[in-house]
Amino acid sequence: MTGARSRTDASGPIRWQTFGAGEPVTVFAHGLGSSIHQTRPFASGVRGQRVFFHFRAHGGSPAPPGPWSYADLAEELRSVADGTAATRALGVSMGAGALCRLLTEDPTRFERVVLALPAALDRPHPVGEVERYHALARLVEQGDRAAVAALVALQPAGVRARSDVIDWALEQISDWRGSAVPLALRQVPGMVPVPDRRQLAAVTATTLVIAQRGDPAHPVSVAEEIAQVIPGSRLEILDDGGVLWAHRAKLRSLVGEFLGG
Repeated sequence: MTGARSRTDASGPIRWQTFGAGEPVTVFAHGLGSSIHQTRPFASGVRGQRVFFHFRAHGGSPAPPGPWSYADLAEELRSVADGTAATRALGVSMGAGALCRLLTEDPTRFERVVLALPAALDRPHPVGEVERYHALARLVEQGDRAAVAALVALQPAGVRARSDVIDWALEQISDWRGSAVPLALRQVPGMVPVPDRRQLAAVTATTLVIAQRGDPAHPVSVAEEIAQVIPGSRLEILDDGGVLWAHRAKLRSLVGEFLGG
């Protein structure tokens, strides 16, 4: 690790860390309820300086009062990217949404972009998905071990019974207790990343979109919609089983080669 520091923007201090050195500089934006630690596998094959940060309500970054928007998350991502002179970016789930929003506002900001497991684009999540996240927030606040089952239920069908997924879910619950993550679970699923997908047609970055089958929280259809609108996008659809469980080696190669190009 070459640095661990805070950067302050309108939302307050943002905790971020850098690993490695040299060019290119890539910023990594985590998913809802995730962390720097859990996002690092996406960078395992990436050369150069790798920058990770915690969005509001995650890690050491505070949760500002009032309603949030993807514009707020995009501004946090922009703040870290500008502060580290990042030329490349990878966003996972919520992070992919924040990255899409940033690209609608500044379509030439990055040279290369990876949008991994995007969850939504310009339409809200289905009501059932939003309600599931709200229920999960309540379970976490109550310290109910049934929250583990709710977490695992969000995973692709091919990994629900795996012991390592159960261990991951238990780790999540432990990390979230006493944090502001339940607030994020209530806010983010009801938000829409971009006002109009057609705004992404101006993006100049070479773009890779990654999806996986059988994942109701990250529908393949959303990835397909993004790939259709961003010029020259490359779409990779992995089989179910979990990208970090069944496809870690493939993911390392895919992302490393793309961001190293």
